[in-house]
Amino acid sequence: MVCDIKRIRLEIEGIVQGVGFRPFVYRLAARHCLGGWVRNTGRGVLIEAEGKPENLALFREAISSEAPPLAVITGLRCSEQVPAGETGFAILASGGGESRAMISPDCDVCPDCLAELFDPTDRRYRYPFINCTNCGPRYSIITGIPYDRPFTTMAPFAMCPACRAEYDDPASRRFHAQPNACPACGPHLRLTTAAGDDVAGDPLDGAIRLLREGRILAVKGVGGYHLAVDAGNEEGVRELRRRKQRDEKPFALMAPTLEAISCFALVDETEARLLSGTERPIVILRKKEANAVAPSVAPANGYFGVMLPATPLHYLLLRGNFSALVMTSGNVTDEPIAFRDDEARNRLAGIADAFLTHDREIHARLDDSVVRVFQGNPLFLRRSRGYVPRGVLLPASQTNVLAVGAELKAAVCLTRGNRAFLSQHIGDLKNTATLASLDETVIHLQRLLDVQPAVVAHDLHPDYLSTAYAGRIADLPALAVQHHHAHLASCMAENGLDGECIGVIFDGTGYGLDGTIWGGEFLVGDYRGFRRAGQFCYVPLPGGDAAVREPFRMAISWLHRTYGAKLFDLPLPCLAEVGEPERGILLRMLERGINSPSTSSCGRLFDAAAAILGVRSRISYEGQAAIELEALAEEGAPGEPFPFVVSAEDDRQVLDFAPLFKAMTEELIAGGGRAGLARRFHVTIALAAATVCDEIRTNSGANRVALSGGVFQNRLLSEEMVNLLAARGFDVYTHRLVPPNDGGLALGQAVIAEWSNAPFPQSLR
Repeated sequence: MVCDIKRIRLEIEGIVQGVGFRPFVYRLAARHCLGGWVRNTGRGVLIEAEGKPENLALFREAISSEAPPLAVITGLRCSEQVPAGETGFAILASGGGESRAMISPDCDVCPDCLAELFDPTDRRYRYPFINCTNCGPRYSIITGIPYDRPFTTMAPFAMCPACRAEYDDPASRRFHAQPNACPACGPHLRLTTAAGDDVAGDPLDGAIRLLREGRILAVKGVGGYHLAVDAGNEEGVRELRRRKQRDEKPFALMAPTLEAISCFALVDETEARLLSGTERPIVILRKKEANAVAPSVAPANGYFGVMLPATPLHYLLLRGNFSALVMTSGNVTDEPIAFRDDEARNRLAGIADAFLTHDREIHARLDDSVVRVFQGNPLFLRRSRGYVPRGVLLPASQTNVLAVGAELKAAVCLTRGNRAFLSQHIGDLKNTATLASLDETVIHLQRLLDVQPAVVAHDLHPDYLSTAYAGRIADLPALAVQHHHAHLASCMAENGLDGECIGVIFDGTGYGLDGTIWGGEFLVGDYRGFRRAGQFCYVPLPGGDAAVREPFRMAISWLHRTYGAKLFDLPLPCLAEVGEPERGILLRMLERGINSPSTSSCGRLFDAAAAILGVRSRISYEGQAAIELEALAEEGAPGEPFPFVVSAEDDRQVLDFAPLFKAMTEELIAGGGRAGLARRFHVTIALAAATVCDEIRTNSGANRVALSGGVFQNRLLSEEMVNLLAARGFDVYTHRLVPPNDGGLALGQAVIAEWSNAPFPQSLR
């Protein structure tokens, strides 16, 4: 009866294109005997359905509860319509609406495709580009929106009749799978020498043979090239280090299964879940003491960075052939990952013995994401492939803002409505190649999100390349944001906080309002502004940037506060290696303030402790001293904290750790165990920070604490601090969605820009 029929319209936003959402809706409608239609729009998916009211209610509920694996619904609006008498359900062509759809990240191979990949009777047997609507490349191949094949790098590949039939069949899991292909019509592998000559025979078999011989292979992945070598071949790994000019920084590993990983690393339930997720990040895992991995993979480090296969090609390389491969970014140190074929050939020819490549273009450069587990949750060290361009929900809707981060671990952010979209990891902005990558990323993200920003936010530091980049954007006002304020706002924004918080911001370097180098900061503030309520005391940074590369300089700086020129009488290995001429130069620098800018950096504090305890006097990659100090500390017992001093200066709490270094040095000289001293160093920093937070709460009334900055990648310190603060009644907030390091900085910059007195029209706010 007509009176029993209703019609509804559903407007759905989120990641609902290219993930099998329309065929899912089609099948749901058939199950519930509904008429109507579904189509993609620029905003997401639009549905009109009519039938019995009870069937419509079940249909609407199932859309949310049974959505496809890769779908993320962020908005669903329902309105009643006039029944049209439709009894059949159709999938209509895309069209209509402004471009506000969200794009799915690239994702792992689904179980159905994996079964076909290794089924000798399947027409896609051993086909490295197998995919469906539940898996495969997305963000890396999209050139425009809506997400249809002509706007992907699959456009040059015309589907064969068999693939076209799947693509047009609503009952198939490949219905409108934009990268759909097979050996007859899709991309193909090619194995070449470093000079570009084809290697005879099957490319996959040839690549496996070369890897077994210990050769270094450049492998084209989803977002760029990896450099691969057998992880059990020490000679091959050493040669890769030599060619890549990477002395000690750990290489990432890729293993075929969780069982294979458990042979060389410890894996808990949360880590296993992260490893197995569709995002396929690198997960930081503790090494097993006895393992078959080459020692040079992660020297002087208690952890491996490990991932499972992320593409069909990875599965084919690993399955039954290797327990693990080194799979590190295809670049030379300090350069971005190579992703274009000619670029890879030019930059990697001196590193790789051969290239395993293919003819599907990569449109967006993407490094692997890196996470570690902190208190049962993922903590991002690098947010990239698999997670970008998922949006972060903001506390409120805001103006369109572009934020370009700082210098290290660069990532940009675009806001649209109540969402912030962080880009993939770009790298350290220290050269024109990385800056060009930032520009490409901004253009790509703006195109996909259809966002025209009203303002660009950047770091306060005047000499960063990102600051210059922001200033060159024509007709777009630029807003400088203090580095540590951005860290505070980033943590607050991802936790949905408003109002004042205490921000404990510990990192290596940030340009302060007074022109000094900040890094051990206690702020009280919100998105509108902040005041510096506490800090680590200033100490000289002898040699400026040289002190970052040579931690022994920071040890000398701290010890000089207590021992003066007699510090070199201390029997410490880090001092013994400093020659007489250099000793004199360093003392004059400290005494006269020559080339020794002041810093309150927490990162440099860790460097000093690492040098004094004989962990690391010089580093070959950022954060090395602190990473190795943490590894040593994990072997020690907590013990009693060292002394420290908190004093009030200019309405600020100032922490002085000179007593800590004196006590630690004297106990070390007296025969104290290094691991126990390292552990007590961590305990002391956490206790000192909690003590300052107590004082700030007394003075300000603020009870919420946000922890941010690169030092909070240190699991041991973070756990000590969270537990101490919670025991004292603080509400503690940490990062879970974006990195605590500078990779999450742009999020804070973008939110601050909305709340500041930025010079852009009020009508746009």
